[in-house]
Amino acid sequence: MEKIKVIVAGPRGKMGSEALRMIEKQSDLDLVACLDHKYEGMKISEFDELPPFDVTIYNDIVECLETVEADVLVDLTTPEVGYLHTKTAIQYGVRPVVGTTGFTDEQLQELTDLSEEKGIGTIIAPNFALGAVLMMQFAKWAAKYFPDVEIIEKHHDNKLDAPSGTAVKTASLIKEVRESKKQGHPDEKETLDGARGADVDGMKIHSMRLPGLVAHQEVVFGSAGENLTIKHDSFHRESFMTGVKLAIDQAVKLDILVYGLENIME
Repeated sequence: MEKIKVIVAGPRGKMGSEALRMIEKQSDLDLVACLDHKYEGMKISEFDELPPFDVTIYNDIVECLETVEADVLVDLTTPEVGYLHTKTAIQYGVRPVVGTTGFTDEQLQELTDLSEEKGIGTIIAPNFALGAVLMMQFAKWAAKYFPDVEIIEKHHDNKLDAPSGTAVKTASLIKEVRESKKQGHPDEKETLDGARGADVDGMKIHSMRLPGLVAHQEVVFGSAGENLTIKHDSFHRESFMTGVKLAIDQAVKLDILVYGLENIME
């Protein structure tokens, strides 16, 4: 069986280092290079906290892709860098698997068009935890019957974007089946700006950022005399790796961009 050759962008981050540990355990994956904004030319094996891969770190994605033969780029960096990496990888015929959230609608459309034009499979996932994907799907189902809903997402205090990509994706899925409505009292006023959270089609999203959290979300539905809460918790970043592996396996079979892991889950 021929191994899938993988580049990981962001190998020293919490998600990236977990991806390296996942790859180390997989007999069908082969780490061939890493992308980082520091430590040009060093080997991953030189870092005590990382698995002992004898692969080179590159700062520049173009140099990396012109030097190393790869099938898939796993990007777990930031929106700005992730967008550049994804676009460049597609242009070089390498399939991106992207866990970076915060892309604009315009960027997503550009990457969608480029992926289709080049016939290069791309997977962008707001959340790689399979439980989180199921939570979003269950929320969409529930919203048909419970149109009053608020989303509470909680993440570690180093997360750069708010609300989370998962919360935005959840609201988007709910919006597909829920008639637009403004929730709460029609004369409601915020005595402190932002008290009611972000507004998406009349539903509210609330973001918490605290040390000790990893990734957590509650979707709370209200109706006469009852509430329904659909909740998911990731207590460790290892929870995302099953989804990363699934995305790598599926990306090599695709020739279009897929947004959301639910679209490749059977």
